[in-house]
Amino acid sequence: MKSTITKQAEISDYTPLQLMVTAAAREIANKEIVFVGMRLPLLGFLLAKSTHAPDAIGVYELGIVRDTPAPGSILTMGDLPNLFCAQWLTDTADLMGLLQQGRVDVAFIGGAQVDRFGNLNTSYVGGTKKIKTRLPGSGGACDLASLAKRHIIIMTHEKRRFVPRVDYITSPGYGDGQGWRERVGLPRGGPCMVITNLGILRSDPGTREMVLTSIHPGVTVEEIVANTGWRLCMAPKITRTPIPDDTELAMLRRFDPQGYWTS
Repeated sequence: MKSTITKQAEISDYTPLQLMVTAAAREIANKEIVFVGMRLPLLGFLLAKSTHAPDAIGVYELGIVRDTPAPGSILTMGDLPNLFCAQWLTDTADLMGLLQQGRVDVAFIGGAQVDRFGNLNTSYVGGTKKIKTRLPGSGGACDLASLAKRHIIIMTHEKRRFVPRVDYITSPGYGDGQGWRERVGLPRGGPCMVITNLGILRSDPGTREMVLTSIHPGVTVEEIVANTGWRLCMAPKITRTPIPDDTELAMLRRFDPQGYWTS
C-alpha cells in the first residue's frame, strides 16, 4: 500500500505532456541543429538548451535561427521575444536550404495518423474517392521527414490515429519497410522514434517497424496495445520512461508558466 501511494504522488507531480516534452528534450544532443516547430517540440528544445545541450541551435520554419532560448514566453514562432537577439532572421527558403544541404540533425513532426513504419498523414482521412475529413496538409513536414538526418514524431496515442496503414503518406517514414527510402530516392534520415502520451516506440534498424521500448509510469502494455491499430512489436526489455526531475520541471514551468501547452 505504501509503495502505491508514493507512486501516485510522483505521477501527480507532472502532467503527461510534461513527460512527453522531457522525453523529447533528452533526444537532443549538444551542438545539434534542431528544426524546432511549435508547442511541445519548442518546449523540448528550450529544455534541452537549458540543461544538457547548451550549444544546440534552434531553427524555426518562419526564418529564425537562435542559439539561446527566447527571453520571454512565445505562443507562435514569430512572437517578438523569439526575434529578439536571434542569430539569423531570414526566410523559409533559406532554412529549407539547410535541410537540402543535410545540415539539420533532428526535426520534430506530428500528424493525424501514423502507421507501423512511421509514415505520417496530415492530408485527409478516407479514400481519395470518399474523403471523410480534410486535414491541413504538409506545410514543411514533408521536407523535414525527407531531408533531416532523423526526425521524431510526437502525438497522442489513440487507435484511430495509430493505424495499420495511413490513408495518405504526407510525410514519409519508412514506407513499407527496410530499403524503401533508398528505393524512392530519399537521401537520408527517417523517423527514429514516436513519443506519445502512453509510451515510446523506436524504429527497429532491421525491419524499420516501430517497436515499443518504453512505457510511461502508470501505463500498462495492455493499454498501449489496445490503442494501437496494428500488431505491436515489443522490445526484448521494455523500460519505464524516466520521469522529469526537479530541474526539468522547474524549467518547463518557467517556459510555460500558465501550462498553455502542457496542462
